[in-house]
Amino acid sequence: MRAVTWQGPKQISVDHVPDPVINQPTDAIIRVTTTGLCGSDLHLYEPLSPFMTPGDIVGHEPMGIVEEVGSEVTNLRRGDRVVIPFNVSCGECWMCERDLQSQCETTQNRDQGTGASLLGYSKLYGQVPGGQAEYLAVPYADYGAIKVPEGPSDDRFVFLSDVLPTAWQGVEYAGVSSPEQTLLVMGAGPIGDMAARIALHRGVQVIVADRVPERLSRVASRGAEVINIDEAGKDFADEVRALTHGRGADAVIDAVGMEAHGSPFVEMTQKVVGMLPDAIAQPFMKKAGVDRLAALTAAFDAVRRGGTVSISGVYGGALDPLPMMQLFDKQVQLRMGQANVRRWSDDIVQLLDQDEDVLGVESFATHHLSLDEAPRAYADFRAKKDGMIKVVFNP
Repeated sequence: MRAVTWQGPKQISVDHVPDPVINQPTDAIIRVTTTGLCGSDLHLYEPLSPFMTPGDIVGHEPMGIVEEVGSEVTNLRRGDRVVIPFNVSCGECWMCERDLQSQCETTQNRDQGTGASLLGYSKLYGQVPGGQAEYLAVPYADYGAIKVPEGPSDDRFVFLSDVLPTAWQGVEYAGVSSPEQTLLVMGAGPIGDMAARIALHRGVQVIVADRVPERLSRVASRGAEVINIDEAGKDFADEVRALTHGRGADAVIDAVGMEAHGSPFVEMTQKVVGMLPDAIAQPFMKKAGVDRLAALTAAFDAVRRGGTVSISGVYGGALDPLPMMQLFDKQVQLRMGQANVRRWSDDIVQLLDQDEDVLGVESFATHHLSLDEAPRAYADFRAKKDGMIKVVFNP
């Protein structure tokens, strides 16, 4: 089969690799019909390259048709249409029973000190083959695979794999639900855009901050107020307060993470670490402060006293400097973590099953590309070229 593979920092290729097979009786094989390119994939593109191996199949946002099931799979049969969550979870352990699927004790990577395995996401998270491929082996398929109905296009459902539950959890953790409350979303990429749509659907006042005009125009068309971070400059937090009775936003979602602009020294550090031998780079990445924190520190400044910062963007540094005096003085609450996809998927499916496309998921993708176009898509997405906000591949 053809698959998108990592070959080195900023080196993505499409290669012919062996077809996946049933290794465990709880596995299933799907023929991938649509699979997404995520902002988190860009972390593998360069910052997390010390944890990658040439030939790793990437991607964690797939959906498709069941082709084969293991002997212990009872909820699926050949021909079922399914979406596969990005986190690999068993559904039976202590963590899964408490809807913390991203911490699944069965697939935790204790040797790395990390949580549940993720599709296509490096040695840090199990080195499980990813979903940017023609076929995918799905572990714990009875629990993980989300069956969806025939009829609507793949674009109606594919974002159940990651974008929708990650954005949904971000809004839930933000704790805002009424027109009297204001949510600031840092970043208008796929997660920030979708979080804004979910919050607007719930009636919350939403402000979105980004530096890319096309992204700001897109969220503004859905009803959000927008702030261009470059134009606001050092007055960014003051501009947020001016829109929120002088207090700041009730809650902030950081949908940017370690790739934030505005941290040139850390950006240089990431590049230098990427050139080190893996044996040196891996422990350095785990123990050092290597994240660009511009978006997060702006969130701390812009949130009101007693407010909440919900972190959906991925961070990887262990010793990142945080403004603890400011956080303590302002009594800021923090919530964060990988999305627990199966915790939210049933609620989201109910919304997607409505006749009206209330979140605009069917027009959410800006680019539909073939799998062969993946190398260029990674480079363009990282450079924010051509109005690229959300890419889906059709193998």
